[in-house]
Amino acid sequence: MSEELEPRAAETEDASEPSSTRLIVTLSLAGLLSGLILVGAYELTLPRIQANQARELREAVFKVLPGTERFQEMAFVDDNLVETEADAEEVVYAGYDQDDELLGYAIPGEGAGFQDTIKLIYGYQPDRRIIVGMEVLESRETPGLGDKIIKDAAFRKNFLELSVDPEIVPVTEKGAPNEIDTITGATISSKAIANILNATNERWLPRLEGSKPNDQQEEK
Repeated sequence: MSEELEPRAAETEDASEPSSTRLIVTLSLAGLLSGLILVGAYELTLPRIQANQARELREAVFKVLPGTERFQEMAFVDDNLVETEADAEEVVYAGYDQDDELLGYAIPGEGAGFQDTIKLIYGYQPDRRIIVGMEVLESRETPGLGDKIIKDAAFRKNFLELSVDPEIVPVTEKGAPNEIDTITGATISSKAIANILNATNERWLPRLEGSKPNDQQEEK
């Protein structure tokens, strides 16, 4: 009698366990649903994110080029600065004062920081060959230390009249126009800013020397 009951008990146990096919289908549906939710959330928030980034960039241009009343996005094409196309990869922003005179350029740059890429923008005056302002647009440096490149007022003062010749040098005690004081406890992030500025200068300054935006060229 007991021998007859054992197979039936086994059958009952097998029937209570879901098949591998059912598990795969369930997990696949769950993954698909999660993916659709994530994509939907991204699509819904993307316009707001882009709008915030555009606003922050606009505000940063005015900050790094004091006295700017308006600016124009420019690209370097055929040895001239021209108004950009929608798909331009590299751009600068020409800033103008209230008399519509060129003040300088707001130049975006990016490079490796301590933890991740640092993105910034800085104001440059070609006639004086100096940087007149710098704003960090994006950084994931260590909170409380590396993020001082954004919050430290003394560090930000380094970029109010910073010479680009011969190149920008991070030091522990500033003594020359082309030097910046590093931040104690965040020297890697500080040096990263100097490296980004030097690399961006090397790419853009030769393009800007002796070049005028196309609208000013046409007036002459």
